[in-house]
Amino acid sequence: MLQTFISDEDGKLTEKDCFSDGCWVSMIAPTGEELERVSKAFGVDIDDLRAPLDEEERSRLMTEDNYTLILVDIPTIEDERGKEGRYITIPLGIVLTSKAIITVCLEENDVLKCFTEGRVRGFYTFKKTRVILQILYRNATLFLQYLRAIDRKSEEIEDKLHISQKNQELIELLELEKSLVYFTTSLRSNEVVLEKMLRTEQIKKYTDDEDLLEDVIIENKQAIEMAGIYSGILSGMMDAFASVISNNLNIVMKLLATITIVLSIPTMIASFFGMNFDNIPFGHHPQGFIIISLITCALTGLVALICAKKKMF
Repeated sequence: MLQTFISDEDGKLTEKDCFSDGCWVSMIAPTGEELERVSKAFGVDIDDLRAPLDEEERSRLMTEDNYTLILVDIPTIEDERGKEGRYITIPLGIVLTSKAIITVCLEENDVLKCFTEGRVRGFYTFKKTRVILQILYRNATLFLQYLRAIDRKSEEIEDKLHISQKNQELIELLELEKSLVYFTTSLRSNEVVLEKMLRTEQIKKYTDDEDLLEDVIIENKQAIEMAGIYSGILSGMMDAFASVISNNLNIVMKLLATITIVLSIPTMIASFFGMNFDNIPFGHHPQGFIIISLITCALTGLVALICAKKKMF
């Protein structure tokens, strides 16, 4: 999908059918024809436009004669692949040319959606450096937002684990831990790109832009710290609750064993008195069945009381 946006002096964003100076070209899972069209229009190497479409592409900043490519990882939720709630990262390419800003991504994402929907104040497509920093700032804040969501989800799973004897909750925690590994790796790669942007002279920076870039770096560092903290907590939690699940299962097995012992008393007595021979105790007594039943209940109750005192129930 190829969309072209341009904003006026008041910041109102409108979609256009053709390219113009100061526009923003957004490509989401573009076709080969769309890539070729943008490549020819702005003089960008088509291989650089294809780079963000590779899920394994690493974050980097690359400068050519007539454009600059910034590749960063952005967070997204992997719902459509059968693993609901799994957080992953995908590459986002931002190409800065003399005429326009070009963004390329493999799928629709929350980072760019707020810009295309006009929910960002002070967004002017002709202020190209500011546009890049606003996108990167939105990316850093989205990482923080998803990290808080992971923390809330881990607390919900923790409540379930207190009474669980199954592995499902541990598997969910493992998915969250994998997400944190993805986040930590991507955030550290993004940090290298941001530090390089701070030093490079190919991207023009004004006073306000430098302040915004420093804010982006601070937000990114905070996200790295949060990801590290949550990852450590999840690791310890998984080890602890693996023991809790095992202990819960042992408690259930102990209860079943105790019930088996208690129920074996009437079963054993019934087996003795079910034998076919003469002179069995109370065999010819008119109230023999009631007497044996009372004795059986008394012995069963006594064994149950002993087990209860030993906290076997």
